[in-house]
Amino acid sequence: MLLTYGTNRRIIVNDISQKGVLMPRPVKYRRIGQMPVYRSFSPDDVTDAETVQMTVDEFETIKLLDGNGLTQCECASRMHIARTTVTAIYDSARKKVADALVNGKQLLIVGGCCEYEPIDIHQQVNSKGNKTMRIAVAYQDGDVFQHFGQTKQFKLYDVEDGKIVNEQIVDTNGVSHGALAGFLKAAEADVVICGGIGEMGRAALAEVNIIPYPGVKGSADDAAKALVEGRLQYDPGAHCDHHHHDHHSGKCGHHHESDHVFGDEECNRRRVEGECARDKGKCDHEHCHKE
Repeated sequence: MLLTYGTNRRIIVNDISQKGVLMPRPVKYRRIGQMPVYRSFSPDDVTDAETVQMTVDEFETIKLLDGNGLTQCECASRMHIARTTVTAIYDSARKKVADALVNGKQLLIVGGCCEYEPIDIHQQVNSKGNKTMRIAVAYQDGDVFQHFGQTKQFKLYDVEDGKIVNEQIVDTNGVSHGALAGFLKAAEADVVICGGIGEMGRAALAEVNIIPYPGVKGSADDAAKALVEGRLQYDPGAHCDHHHHDHHSGKCGHHHESDHVFGDEECNRRRVEGECARDKGKCDHEHCHKE
């Protein structure tokens, strides 16, 4: 034990003498049970509210301690971190929630030093080789589906030595927009081709190291082939238009005061993702009105 301590001490001293600084310890990843489904919350009666960013691991402590009633020791075990770390993360999370509630700020759940437990995608996905790149394409009737957050199927393309060697269609089985990144991670996707995608979808993909290629239209097969050949035309800034209309009213979702037609949760999500702006209870985008 003394020998080990002495050896480590010499290594630290040498590191300081050579570099002039003591390198910080790497942050330990926090185990997260599931990616947050709802990532944005806003006060209804505030326009252009300031933003408070809560990390996913901070959200996880609130979910486990307050939502599930776990003790701090149980929470620490779930997240694979020390109890003192849970205390510090939880304290930070509570202050951010208080700031958002008391001061009428928008709360966003993004980022954090996290690793996610694999989710069960309820179907057999082809095994992937170590040298294989897997492309996932948001898929509908042979084409690239234009609304990432509502994708019901992905088509997976396995690429080896610059060629597509395997294809498979997988169902999302009702996985909501907030958990699609976890679904793709479980399917071992490396990149995803889609139409529009909001900022929260982009953030979720970034957290699991999946690269998005948005703004793509047309044949899914052609898009995958074009990506492999390095000629895919895509728009990095593409957002979802969300033309979802109620067949009975010709409008979208729930009816709100002042003719705003989204429910609070949906509207707030759209605000965060840059898809829908609220102005005095109304929406100024075409998808809120009759076609």
